[in-house]
Amino acid sequence: MKKTLIAFAAAALTAVTPAWAKETIKFGYLADPSHEAVLWALKNGKVTSDLLEVEADALQIPALIQATAARTYDVVQTAGMAVPRARARGLDLRIIGTALRYHAEGEGADIWVLADSDLQSAADLAGKKVAVYSIGSSGITLARIALANTHGLDVDLETGDIEFVEMPPPGMPASLSGGRVDAATLIHAQAFAAQESGAYRSIVSTAKDNYDAFGVRMVSAVLAGYGDKLDADPELYREFLRVLHASVEYAKANPDEVFAAVADETGTEAAFFERWFAEFSDFPVLMSEDDIAAIRILWEKAIGLGLLDAAPPVEETIWSETLMASDEE
Repeated sequence: MKKTLIAFAAAALTAVTPAWAKETIKFGYLADPSHEAVLWALKNGKVTSDLLEVEADALQIPALIQATAARTYDVVQTAGMAVPRARARGLDLRIIGTALRYHAEGEGADIWVLADSDLQSAADLAGKKVAVYSIGSSGITLARIALANTHGLDVDLETGDIEFVEMPPPGMPASLSGGRVDAATLIHAQAFAAQESGAYRSIVSTAKDNYDAFGVRMVSAVLAGYGDKLDADPELYREFLRVLHASVEYAKANPDEVFAAVADETGTEAAFFERWFAEFSDFPVLMSEDDIAAIRILWEKAIGLGLLDAAPPVEETIWSETLMASDEE
């Protein structure tokens, strides 16, 4: 598949702006080791800008959802589900890029059980407790869509076939091992550890289920900004997208340097980052037409399942200056 950049250009500045004169973009992103690899080049001076400094904070998913509504950051990595909910409340939240796009197999979106569990398939989850990291997140919404659409389960929170137990991600492996839940939607680093340890196994691959059903790689998280800020200084936000994309591309082009450094910083095996980029998710920054289709499917299916009251046309929620990429066969 050939990727053609449609609108990804930033004019070179003819004079270097003094550091003290640069603008600052505050960026809230998901606390996961994979994202430290995404941001490593930007945080370590391998990617720079004459126009802005990026102040980036790692947040857990519930904190990201809160920060989105509170406008704590200029740009936030947030659930695709957060956008129509925010706009329904009168918050002019606009999608400016794609944060997490599942791979077709999407191993980071699996549902896991203990290796010796009697559970073998999605059907076995009926009547069981499944630990989830955030009911309101797109990742869990996409899992529920797969369980309903592909496997025929009722995913209603009150009367459905499964009892979804929301808990902080760090507590999920212990809850699973201790028998307090029967299955868990482990986050990426935990899913990698589960594969490596052999103590857990996957019984449902929800990303693959959705890819097979809808024909596009689903988008679980987007980059979002606020209309008044975007309109006030579009050049600044285009530059933010440029340097963030450049940071991702640096990690892909220099995996030995970046993965080793982030492994030391986070205490995570370097092999995790190799597998994350290859098999779990992309952090593309640039949007594609397939991403727009994936978000549309997410919202339409969520409405159909009663997980979302309503949603505007996706195109109306995308910032007019968003950097785009199109995929051509």
